[in-house]
Amino acid sequence: MNRMKRSWILSAALSASLLIAPALAGAQDDLVAMSEDPNQWVIPLGNYHGTRHSTLDQINSDNVDRLRVSWTMSTGALRGHEGQPLIIGDMMYFQSAYPNHVYAVDLNDIGRIAWQFTPEQNTFAPSVACCDLVNRGVAYGDGMILVAALDTTLYALDAETGAIVWTAQNGDPNLGQTMTMAPLVVGDKVIAGISGGEFGVRGYVTGFDLRTGTQLWRAHSVGPDEEILFDPETTIDAATQQPVGENSSLRTWENEEWQLGGGTTWGWYTYDPELNLFYYGSGNPGTWNPSQRPGDNKWSTTIFARNPDTGMAAWAYQMTPHDMWDYDGINEMVLTETEVDGETLPTLTHFDRNGFAYLMDRRDGRLLRAHTFDPSVNWATGINMETGRPEVVPEKETEADRNVTNICPAAQGAKNQQPASYDPETRLFYLGTNHICMDYQAFSVRYRAGFPYVGAIVSMYPANNGDIRGRVIAFDPVTGETQWENNETFQAYSGPLSTSGNLVIYGTLDGWLKAADKQTGEVLYEFRMPSGVIANPITYMHDGTQYIAVLSGVGGWAALGLAEGLTQGTEGLGAVGLTRSLGDYTNLGGTLVVFELGN
Repeated sequence: MNRMKRSWILSAALSASLLIAPALAGAQDDLVAMSEDPNQWVIPLGNYHGTRHSTLDQINSDNVDRLRVSWTMSTGALRGHEGQPLIIGDMMYFQSAYPNHVYAVDLNDIGRIAWQFTPEQNTFAPSVACCDLVNRGVAYGDGMILVAALDTTLYALDAETGAIVWTAQNGDPNLGQTMTMAPLVVGDKVIAGISGGEFGVRGYVTGFDLRTGTQLWRAHSVGPDEEILFDPETTIDAATQQPVGENSSLRTWENEEWQLGGGTTWGWYTYDPELNLFYYGSGNPGTWNPSQRPGDNKWSTTIFARNPDTGMAAWAYQMTPHDMWDYDGINEMVLTETEVDGETLPTLTHFDRNGFAYLMDRRDGRLLRAHTFDPSVNWATGINMETGRPEVVPEKETEADRNVTNICPAAQGAKNQQPASYDPETRLFYLGTNHICMDYQAFSVRYRAGFPYVGAIVSMYPANNGDIRGRVIAFDPVTGETQWENNETFQAYSGPLSTSGNLVIYGTLDGWLKAADKQTGEVLYEFRMPSGVIANPITYMHDGTQYIAVLSGVGGWAALGLAEGLTQGTEGLGAVGLTRSLGDYTNLGGTLVVFELGN
């Protein structure tokens, strides 16, 4: 803990020249207060802690069977919609898949679009978007809507008019870089990540000035200390609880492969205002062929805790050293208070692609628990609580020119980017998961800017060769127990919403919106959506009426075959064969659907 205190002191000293102006500090306080108002939904994951839980209960388990469609709206885009609307006062804001239409809808005048914005983009960007042309939504801060466009342009729009306040460039599609994540606003900073791990992109997060769009700092995932913003003496390796030491990343790569090292940052970000740390994960190392990059390949597949004012890392924890399976670590970090061994601690819970649920002390990254959350996991027998490293099964290790079969989970993970919900009333997490396995054959590949840099042929299929590819579960990260599960034919790629109305609400890949009893999992209501759902339902209150809103629009890696018109099983990075029959149940097309109670 003393090391962490020194780290906080260092971070404070480094940020002395970047003190938050009073007005913008107030803007951060406003976001915290606004997120505590259940009538609104002002941060992509619902609040800074990412819990995706609402205390609204007008719609509840006793009356949800009366749910009906209130209104709908086409998004004007065909590809995968992985985001959610924001509700700011009387306005709704949401963003479509590419070409990234942004809409403002006046909730007092449904049917009229208050304003619309479609960015002019680099037309090369769609060709280097590995896993569909998805987007995970807009952010809000200081009277502006923050928009991440696929071509890596970040826009700040006036929330009232849609006029461009400023733009900033976060990358270059010609290098394989794209941007699909939802920005995070913290004080006077806007934080944005980068996509492109399958194109040899070296991942990073960037802090921009909220007023001007000026780049203030950039923290890479891999590389020299000065570029990953590590202090060798005070940044903690959370697995060992020791300082990382000098050039902790460079020591774990050979042949300068770190320069094409992956570790992209396209997932969800959360923030602790009291610790002044934000949390996110980095993706797989490049290439998928582990034989080309001996070593642990730090800090790919890593949870980072960073100071938002400076970008400096307080601690880092690598979940899958020398990743041989494409187990990105970008899934959300949910921040809660958890009783562990009789002590209530500020914790972080992360459901990783590799199939393990990590419960950590978010102050220093100390590992408290690590349990599998899908029964098919077989690539490792567990996580060593002393070293923090997975206990890998040798037969499941991949290497060049060898086809390794029946690895579980598959590269899409036991859970992909679909965010979980945490309910403080039940103290359970509700999450959509994948129940899938794969065959994996690595091969050598050469880098060329703007071209795929993968190096593996992957074939995915349901676990146990069954008919179940997805599960929606209620999970306790302390005990590792699954309280209930609902099986789905296809991967459960929608982020559940829990409410104080005793409900868990989620969508399915084949096109259903479902509301389940959060105590038992019993499905109490279901509605056939215009398209498959890979987005995240939200709820809000307007003029005394509670609404549920969700984007339908199938796509993403889970449905890449349908989105791209692919037919060969190993196409789409192995995804096509897994959902070959999905087209029998749903089709492309983005629609916002809003529900309310009927009589």
